[in-house]
Amino acid sequence: MLQYQVDRIEHNTADNRSQTGVFLIGPLDRGHAITLGNSLRRVLMGSLEGSAITAVRIAGVSHEYATIPGVREDVLDILLNCKQVSISSRNQELEIGRLVVSGPANVTAADFQFSSQVQVVYGSSPIVTIAEGHSIEMEVHVERGVGYRPVNRHNEDTSAIDLLQIDAVFMPVRRVNYTIDETAVGEGGSARERLRLEIETNGSITPEDAMAEAANQLISMFQPLANLTMVEEPIPEPEPPTEAQIPLEELNLSVRAYNCLKRAQVNSVSDLMGFSYEDLLEIKNFGSKSADEVIEALERIGLSLLQT
Repeated sequence: MLQYQVDRIEHNTADNRSQTGVFLIGPLDRGHAITLGNSLRRVLMGSLEGSAITAVRIAGVSHEYATIPGVREDVLDILLNCKQVSISSRNQELEIGRLVVSGPANVTAADFQFSSQVQVVYGSSPIVTIAEGHSIEMEVHVERGVGYRPVNRHNEDTSAIDLLQIDAVFMPVRRVNYTIDETAVGEGGSARERLRLEIETNGSITPEDAMAEAANQLISMFQPLANLTMVEEPIPEPEPPTEAQIPLEELNLSVRAYNCLKRAQVNSVSDLMGFSYEDLLEIKNFGSKSADEVIEALERIGLSLLQT
């Protein structure tokens, strides 16, 4: 199997703390680069767990179309600002952050007070602008999840009418691009491929950790296939018809035929159906007349002897 290596050729951290990493993976056999690139991209964009603000409570506000005296932004703008906050929570349970600010002030994500389990990635993210003589009191809920979770209006807690739900974007990876280059590095100049993978995260996870987590998820997905053992289930034998369970006595055979069959260990119609016409003739003292008698008795209940 061809061995390849992974080189990080670029790493940048933007002003908003988002991180971009560029990796070269190769050399790879022809066709393997697109397989690897597609698989990693799907997992990176859709299967990694992240954190997001999922609900907001603002003192004195009961719906998202309200306005707040002395606040420049309306409630919808505040919710959108909270949705864009990059945040990292190490707690699988709900975390709650709070702030109480008096104006004049430009409130940012750094003003939220969380437990030690939660870290705001970019504290300068704007939240709300407050005029002098006014104040605001807020509470935000932070959860962990995967992918994108829209608000389900039917499942909202009606007992908390002032808790404003937000469509949550849990994805820690913002963008994944890859390109494939051909390079002749094999023996005899055979064509090999090299994968160039660019990963941009929101800063709550590094590109290296994101790629490692995606690779581990793919390994877990394929591991059961590597240990696959096929066990053939036995084919159940068809159950004999109900008529086959009838005791031999109920066929009302002659004494001669009945005694011959009992001596041959034939005790029921089911046993009898394992015989052919020729098999009956081989039973001691069992002639063709007795065999014809058995055939007629079976025909009366809709059965027949074994065909040869």
